[in-house]
Amino acid sequence: MSNLIPTTKKDEKGRNIQVVVRCRPFNAVERKSNAYGVVDCDSNRKEVTVRTGSANDKTAKKMYTFDMVFGPSAKQIDVYRSVVYPILDEVIMGYNCTIFAYGQTGTGKTFTMEGERSPNEEFTWEEDPLAGVIPRTLHQIFEKLTSNGTEFSVKVSLLEIYNEELFDLLSPSADVSERLQLFDDPRNKRGVIVKGLEEITVHNKNEVYQILERGAAKRKTASTLMNAYSSRSHSVFSVTIHMKEMTMEGEELVKIGKLNLVDLAGSENIGRSGAVDKRAREAGNINQSLLTLGRVITALVERGPHVPYRESKLTRILQDSLGGRTKTSIIATVSPASNNLEETLSTLDYANRAKSIMNKPEVNQKLTKRTLIKEYTEEIERLKRDLAATREKHGVYLSAENYESMNSKLMSQEEQIIEYTERIAAAEEELKRVMELFTDSKQKLEQYSEDLQDKGQQLVEAHKDLQETKQKLTQEVFITTQLQTTESQLYNAAGQLLSTAEVSTSDVGGLHAKLQRVKAVEQHNTAAQSNFAQSMEQNCSSMQSALQEHSLKHAAMLDHYRHATAELLGGTGRVFEEAVGSVLRSYSAVREAVEEGVDGCKAKLLLQEELTKESRDAMLQMLEEHKLHLEEVLIAKAMPAIGSIMAVNEGLKQTLQRYNVLDGQMVGMKAEMTAFFSGHMAVLASMRETAVQGFTSLQAEHHKLKGQMDQANRQHKTRVAQLLQCVQDQMNLLALDTQSDFKELQEASDAQGALLETLKNTVQSQCTEAEQESSSVGARLSSCTDGVMKEMSGVAEEGRMTLEEGAGYCSLLQSSLESLAESSLQWCHAARDLTERRAKEQLTLAEENKATVHKLLKHVEERGQAAVEECRTRLAPVQQEMEVLLKRVEVQTGEDQAVLQQHREELSTLAAQALDTVNHFLSNELQQDLPTGTTPKRKEYMYPRVLVPLRSRTELEEEFRAQQEELMSVLGQCEVLMEGEEEEKPVDQDSLEDDVCSSSDSNSTQQSMSDENLMCYEEGRVPFFKKKSKKENFSSKSLNRSKVAENETSVTPPRSRLPLRTQNQ
Repeated sequence: MSNLIPTTKKDEKGRNIQVVVRCRPFNAVERKSNAYGVVDCDSNRKEVTVRTGSANDKTAKKMYTFDMVFGPSAKQIDVYRSVVYPILDEVIMGYNCTIFAYGQTGTGKTFTMEGERSPNEEFTWEEDPLAGVIPRTLHQIFEKLTSNGTEFSVKVSLLEIYNEELFDLLSPSADVSERLQLFDDPRNKRGVIVKGLEEITVHNKNEVYQILERGAAKRKTASTLMNAYSSRSHSVFSVTIHMKEMTMEGEELVKIGKLNLVDLAGSENIGRSGAVDKRAREAGNINQSLLTLGRVITALVERGPHVPYRESKLTRILQDSLGGRTKTSIIATVSPASNNLEETLSTLDYANRAKSIMNKPEVNQKLTKRTLIKEYTEEIERLKRDLAATREKHGVYLSAENYESMNSKLMSQEEQIIEYTERIAAAEEELKRVMELFTDSKQKLEQYSEDLQDKGQQLVEAHKDLQETKQKLTQEVFITTQLQTTESQLYNAAGQLLSTAEVSTSDVGGLHAKLQRVKAVEQHNTAAQSNFAQSMEQNCSSMQSALQEHSLKHAAMLDHYRHATAELLGGTGRVFEEAVGSVLRSYSAVREAVEEGVDGCKAKLLLQEELTKESRDAMLQMLEEHKLHLEEVLIAKAMPAIGSIMAVNEGLKQTLQRYNVLDGQMVGMKAEMTAFFSGHMAVLASMRETAVQGFTSLQAEHHKLKGQMDQANRQHKTRVAQLLQCVQDQMNLLALDTQSDFKELQEASDAQGALLETLKNTVQSQCTEAEQESSSVGARLSSCTDGVMKEMSGVAEEGRMTLEEGAGYCSLLQSSLESLAESSLQWCHAARDLTERRAKEQLTLAEENKATVHKLLKHVEERGQAAVEECRTRLAPVQQEMEVLLKRVEVQTGEDQAVLQQHREELSTLAAQALDTVNHFLSNELQQDLPTGTTPKRKEYMYPRVLVPLRSRTELEEEFRAQQEELMSVLGQCEVLMEGEEEEKPVDQDSLEDDVCSSSDSNSTQQSMSDENLMCYEEGRVPFFKKKSKKENFSSKSLNRSKVAENETSVTPPRSRLPLRTQNQ
């Protein structure tokens, strides 16, 4: 079994980078600057909407769609479960995964990746709700690996990129100024190796927080105007997991998974962040690296020929994560405030472009345990030899064994070169002999090819002659068939024409007899019409004379009515003109009176409005003055008095409490002194016993450890002597084992020595503390007695002073309240007088306006009644004249009505006589053409209108060639469609000729076949040729169907619906 297990799984289609957007809430600075929200996050639809216009412009929007979207209310656990938790399973499966946060400074990248500790540290680091991605990830990794029950090891490293330089944040030294070097990984074309990067093995999750805290303390941070703890560098936290698996054969394999958690420094505007000098240079380097990252993303999306990975250390490290074999997720953080709109749009545009980057993730190769141990052993031995050679400083810093191995390798390579040279010479001789044989064979092959080509040309010519002969034969058969078909069609048309001529000749005689009967009826009706016309002419002339007489009388009546109406209209017009004049004069007088009244009312209303404004301003001024006066009085007089009274009250309370405490202090002091001296004696005794016992046990433990160290050293030498002849791998493992035992014993000895020193220091410090405490107790006793006496006298004096001060403050408060009440009463009287005066002025003005309006209404009413009486007087005579004229018109109308009645009766009599004459003419005088049943009925004669012409031989030959071309094209299509079918029978020219001959045998066979084919096509909804498995059947059916269509067109002529005589004209 090979050492490298080829378990690499590759996603051939690739996988897009997962992009997640997180929007933080507003901060205090944005609230103070009155910024408004421009970012709307829809987690369900996975959309981010940015309002690019002003605060009032709701239409200017820009929408983005991402894999996941988290709004300001999203918690750390939500981001972790949705983004990071699924990736951990892929890391454990053996993939390389990367998660990095990208965005503007101050938008929460470090908070998302690292998190914060809760106030008062009430939670552990793994249960803190504010913990970020990195601590949660490591906690979850240990939980998953522990629950799986597999053997594993976890290594972590923390790399910092500051001003385009690499630093190790987990270096054991306190100084992190040592710059690391970056090299390309020869095993992975897109990977890199950081020389000297410290990888720390983490055994459990309790060590994680200490490592993270140590690395975070060394990371470069600074305060800016936009972020109090702004990261000034990029950090790459890498977690490498080795997991052991067992194969079916029982061999142990090591599976490797790697997770990179990248916290990028934020892009910032130097003018807004306030960065100067060193901070400005840091910001420039950060922006430069992020700009290179943006160019890399753009080049990958646009599939450019060159991707600028090497322009920045950041992009070189992320090279495999962007377009490589790593599963990558980006968390883009944005701000919701309007003053960060430009940076927000830039971040979202980068994130939107990054969605299109395609990675091809691969599972890392699994290593056998034997291979892994061998690699480690060889690496250790190589380092040992290089270290020894470096110390001895001989040669080129190589060990003697490495130098000898290199020489032996060179010698073996020279021997191989000589051997390969001899082989090449023998191979050249063999090649020369083979080339000679090849030349002879080639000449013979060329000769045979020429002969074969000649025979083939002759065969092609013969085949061509045969094809031409068959073509001519088929053409002759087709022309003969067509001529026979045309002859039979002509014979059928001639028979139909003869039968139609016999029928039409018999019908002509009946039509002539019908025409004679119609002619006799028409002559009789002509004579009767002339007689009827003469009688009707006489009646019409008499009616015309009567109508002329009536029209003259009617015109006279209309002249009479016209004169009467004109006279009536003239009198009425004069009267109405006079009435309109009087009404206009009255209207003008009323309008003048109303305008005068309205002007007066307007003036009084303006005056009232000014008075109202003055009253309002005066009241407002008085209220403001009163308010200020009350505030001054309260602040100057009442507030100091109240504060003083409260202070006095508080002082009295404290005095009473101090009196109560003094008694307890005296009793407690006595008990404390008694307890102190008794406890002090007991402590000194126990300290003496503890010191004696500790020294005895430590001395015995020290002797025991010395014996164990001697025994371990002897065992080490014995084992090394016994195993010198074993395999190098086992010797190294044994050496490591013995060295670890020796190291543990040494550490135990050092710990016991440290414990002994600690105990000694503890005894000395406790003795010193006891002496100091006894002296301090004496001093406290004397000072406490003096303090009690002083406090008793001080308390009595303070009580007396407090009582006097309280009495003074009470009298001052009483006088201040009395002066305040008096000033408030005076202000109220002044405000009431002013209000009453203003109200009287308003009432007086309202009464004057009421009287003016009443007077105006009375004046308008009087003028209107006078105008109405005048109009009534002028219209009374006009009414009488109108009544007289109307009576005269009524009498004349009655007379005219009687005359019109007489004329109507005369016209009715004449009309009745004319109607009787017309009826008599129509019923008695006119004759009708009665049917005899001998006239032939109209019918349609069925006969061919067009005879089939005889086509020339040239036309038939052209038609045959067209059918042959159509048939060949159909056969070509069939060959394309049927090329996937098995065992198809090829179509030859002979079968095609047989099909052409059989197609012209009978029209009935063609018609039935054509109908069958059409039905199959309509029911199956697929082309017909897809239902046939043989090309011959398809070609035959197609030819038959085309023939049927041609015969139907030539045999069945269009039928006419016109009468026979129209055709014979």
